[in-house]
Amino acid sequence: MADSDLAPELKSSMPPEELRRHMRVLGYRTQADLAGAIGVSRSAVSLWLEGKVGVPRPVAMLLRMLVQAQRRSF
Repeated sequence: MADSDLAPELKSSMPPEELRRHMRVLGYRTQADLAGAIGVSRSAVSLWLEGKVGVPRPVAMLLRMLVQAQRRSF
């Protein structure tokens, strides 16, 4: 799927509040849980949640797609 085929909300990065919400929806209870699942350091997740560093666009896209897929399966 080309990047241009994605809905606008899947293309952009995400604010810390949205990251927290997606973590809850996907069952990641800690920063370490999310970090391990997506292959980044816990400190990177911490920086995203504090808003000090933006969530990389590929990570934002992945999390949004996982949330959408989870919603479709119920």
